[in-house]
Amino acid sequence: MNRNNLWAPWRIGYIQGLSEKQDCFICHDVKHPAQDEDNFVLWRTERSLVVLNRFPYNNGHLLLAPVRHIAGLDELDDKEMIELTKLIVASQKVLMLAIKPGGFNVGMNFGRCAGAGLPGHMHIHIVPRWDGDTNFMAICGNTDVISQSMKDLYRQLKTISAENNLPEI
Repeated sequence: MNRNNLWAPWRIGYIQGLSEKQDCFICHDVKHPAQDEDNFVLWRTERSLVVLNRFPYNNGHLLLAPVRHIAGLDELDDKEMIELTKLIVASQKVLMLAIKPGGFNVGMNFGRCAGAGLPGHMHIHIVPRWDGDTNFMAICGNTDVISQSMKDLYRQLKTISAENNLPEI
């Protein structure tokens, strides 16, 4: 029987890192603004950070996080909560302008057993969705097909953000 392979070499860092104790990548990004392009940090605000997910479920998958390293919603202050909520709106707007998804999943996972890949630093997922984007690859092959390079998408989102004065916080 012939078997076809779909190579996804960018996933190996994630797979190998699952068993290792790792530093918080969000805190790393907070401390290194000069590396924003390399780390795919889209926006920084006074209290929050928006970054492209390096291991996305779909093209344009964003992570929104408070600057402070906190684990849960109950630790957010009112200003952080309002700012993150406004960033959800701004994130959906820039993604609509850039890649025109048909909808969005917006969600949070608390605790590793609930799917949190970074359980110590709370964050919000913004996942663009299109009709038919769940196909045989995700169902049978446990593989996500991402249709655009992260660097190209990052540049596109930065350009559209600047043109549309986003985020408006």
